[in-house]
Amino acid sequence: MYKRIMVSIDGSNTSTRALHEAIRIGKHQQAAQILLLHVIDTISNVPQSGSGSPPSYIKELFTQARKYGQELLEQAQKEAEREGLQVEMRLVELKRASDHIAQVIVDEAKGMSAELLVMGTHGRRGLHHLLLGSVAEGVIRLTPCPVLLIRSE
Repeated sequence: MYKRIMVSIDGSNTSTRALHEAIRIGKHQQAAQILLLHVIDTISNVPQSGSGSPPSYIKELFTQARKYGQELLEQAQKEAEREGLQVEMRLVELKRASDHIAQVIVDEAKGMSAELLVMGTHGRRGLHHLLLGSVAEGVIRLTPCPVLLIRSE
């Protein structure tokens, strides 16, 4: 049914649950492949300085974010491979102020020819939803492939 299952991971318990569900689905598909994605937001949290270049502490923060993202991907890869699944990984950074995580996830899903996208949703409501928005909601609006949302416990 689904041969290319993409799961977006961010290190949260909810994304770990999404990974486990993607692996479970993949195990029941013959020759399924898990496509792992981690997106690093290197744009929205950067204080603007007059020099046009981020301060050195921001560069170190991004270095640590890249390292953390790579470690997340490698850990998820080991889990999926332990279950006999093939794995492809992608670590992506936002590059422009106009980039949105939801659009990047959708673009990567298209580029990786994903047939199913599995991701966690934190189920925020009210003011939290208004202020923080929902990446999952944005993905659902933009993607042409089926999306399976996994809620937090």
